[in-house]
Amino acid sequence: MKRASAITRIGLAILISLPSTACMAVDNPLGLVPSLSAPVQPALNDGRIPADFSAFVERLWPEARDRGISRRVFDQAFANVGPDPDVIEKAHRQPEFHKPIWEYLDGAVSETRIENGKAMLAEHRRLLDRIETTYGVPRQYVVAVWGMESSYGSVLDNPRIVKDVVRSLATLAYDGGKRARFGRQQLLAALAIVQRGDVDARHMLGSWAGAMGHTQFIPTTYEAYAVDFDGDGRRNIWTSVPDALASTANYLARMGWRSGETWGYEVMLPSGFNYGNIGRTMTVADWQSLGIRRANAGSFPRPTDSAQLIMPGGSGGPTFLMLKNFKVIRRYNNAVAYALGVGHLGDRLIGGGPFIASWPRDDRSLSADERMELQALLNAKGFDVGPTDGKIGSGTIEGIRAYQTAMGLVPDGYANDKLLEHLRR
Repeated sequence: MKRASAITRIGLAILISLPSTACMAVDNPLGLVPSLSAPVQPALNDGRIPADFSAFVERLWPEARDRGISRRVFDQAFANVGPDPDVIEKAHRQPEFHKPIWEYLDGAVSETRIENGKAMLAEHRRLLDRIETTYGVPRQYVVAVWGMESSYGSVLDNPRIVKDVVRSLATLAYDGGKRARFGRQQLLAALAIVQRGDVDARHMLGSWAGAMGHTQFIPTTYEAYAVDFDGDGRRNIWTSVPDALASTANYLARMGWRSGETWGYEVMLPSGFNYGNIGRTMTVADWQSLGIRRANAGSFPRPTDSAQLIMPGGSGGPTFLMLKNFKVIRRYNNAVAYALGVGHLGDRLIGGGPFIASWPRDDRSLSADERMELQALLNAKGFDVGPTDGKIGSGTIEGIRAYQTAMGLVPDGYANDKLLEHLRR
């Protein structure tokens, strides 16, 4: 995996589908950061480890050795470890429905998460002063990532969620599914982390997909961007809040965070706006010349900023101009919903208000079969969207816009139940 996009797979967010991201609805009392003093046992197989899994592990040894892994570390990491059937099930699960963005944000930016985040800002004020000075990333967005990824660490002692990372990654690599290459690459990186001495294998805890610690770095991202901010000689993102938060700030800074700037603005469109401009990138001044204004009636502080217009809930929901820092957040997790959640949560932590426009909550999400039907109908009517794979990508969006324009509908490119009904006529 390329480093630039490596972290798009991170997060306990992987546990619930919204493309590869979701909020955690687990909220413990304020300030709870588990000690993780007891290692998670890898739910061993009572001596009944499949022979082909043992053979897979042994075939991995030459690669591990070439990475500088000692035989002792290798054997200890795999001692009594067998494949995790829960990981296999999750890796092969194809969600029938994707959660609408407003439902995702309801959890990601819940009142409980906002209040807990404010408490974390206060509790770690001096630490966050140092992190902000060192990396130039505003504290509220660092803490927002923490809240999105692990509910400020409160889920890290939940045995229903937290897993042995070596076992999880070995399972993905052994299973041979679409995540096998990722699993093998991350497994070797995880073993290198253990070899370095930052953590032992049984305390290397994370999600079923191998994302680790408070802010859910995958192993290759950890290798490249984790920092030892508390000065104890270890990059400990599992039990050291300073290391975890500083590592996140370091990642965002290295991805190009622009200090002193925000991530984007909620905006209002003028009547008669050309919806063909959705998705385009221009300067803020150019957008203003088309009649776009901030939803809160405020000014745009830097008219020369480059900004992309997005409408994640269609014409019936809020509209945004997204700046460079929004793209930086998407390097952490590529889902628009995730990046919007981090940005909005960060703003709410320092007193910002909710979005002004309402989401189209009466819209119904399309099932996988319905998404494929929508694509097939568009193709049949002469609006080429490519393969009927149920994935609403750029080709499908352009086909939807062309159909909407031809039918006199608002050409926002948004796929929902109302559009499908229109196509069925």
